[in-house]
Amino acid sequence: MDEEPKTDSEPKLTVSSSPHIYTTESIPKIMYSVVAALMPAFIGALYFFGWRALWLTAIAVLVSIVTEAIIQKFRKVDITVTDGSVIVTGILLAFNLPAGVPWWIPAVGAFFAVAIGKHAFGGLGFNPMNPALLGRAFLMASWPVHMTTDWTNPHGGTLSGLAAITGSTPLAVVKDAMKDISDGVNVEGAQSVLESTRDLYFPLFWGRVGGCIGETSVLLLLIGAIYLFYKRYIPYQIPVAYIGSVIIIAWIFGGEGYFSGDWIFHVLAGGLILGAFFMATDMVTSPSSPKGQWIFGLGCGVITMVIRLVGGYPEGVSYSILLMNLLTPLLDRYTRPKVFGA
Repeated sequence: MDEEPKTDSEPKLTVSSSPHIYTTESIPKIMYSVVAALMPAFIGALYFFGWRALWLTAIAVLVSIVTEAIIQKFRKVDITVTDGSVIVTGILLAFNLPAGVPWWIPAVGAFFAVAIGKHAFGGLGFNPMNPALLGRAFLMASWPVHMTTDWTNPHGGTLSGLAAITGSTPLAVVKDAMKDISDGVNVEGAQSVLESTRDLYFPLFWGRVGGCIGETSVLLLLIGAIYLFYKRYIPYQIPVAYIGSVIIIAWIFGGEGYFSGDWIFHVLAGGLILGAFFMATDMVTSPSSPKGQWIFGLGCGVITMVIRLVGGYPEGVSYSILLMNLLTPLLDRYTRPKVFGA
């Protein structure tokens, strides 16, 4: 009996190798969602720091795009500047800069972040460390004066958030107070400063304090983070472990005696919220397993608080994430779930 010919209406099978997973997600969709999640904080930066926030961000993004396009052209690979990843790098780099830095600071930082932090290792997916944070670390090591003193007062507030202290950011004020207490210098004044950190809760939450342009408003950063959680683009393990470890260590060791530290201040101040939700959760440079993500976040929190409490800098978020980025391959190797049946 002759076999009847198949018609076009019959179902067709696609033969391919595993894994057979279908998803509508793509790199551009994820990256532009991250850009959208950063927009509330960007609008806040414009409000608190004015047009300089716009120019610094625009320069960082433009240099990032141009650098990536030129490098990919020389490498003779597809130019992928439209996938959004390099835009995220530029925005995050700008968010980690003081508003008063000269225009060439974001330009140099963006070039280093993309050329060295990303394409020196092969491009997106191969970089071992977060490019934006690596660019910031390079700027901090090369021009520390600009990166630590070019602060500007936010709209409607002071640099420290306190009316009586106007020359330092909140973390620097507390760092100096803790040092004075340990050295026995102006102890009463330093104790008064530590007691006044509760007055900073609302300015820190709203963003009416000095700092890097994208890190000051906890409220606006949380709005973006909630959106990313809704889209399931970031895991909860890293932020929870990161912020949780900061809370515990700050409470135990962050005060004059044990279990007297103002952990709320340490959560709200500095770049912790920006780092925990938008940089430590980077898909490329963070572990892929839940167990590894818990350890990664815990390590970030411990290193951050060690730097804040006993290190030379008042803030340790950037360096903590970069150091844990280097441990990600080991965490992936030793926390990878066992294959069923193995």
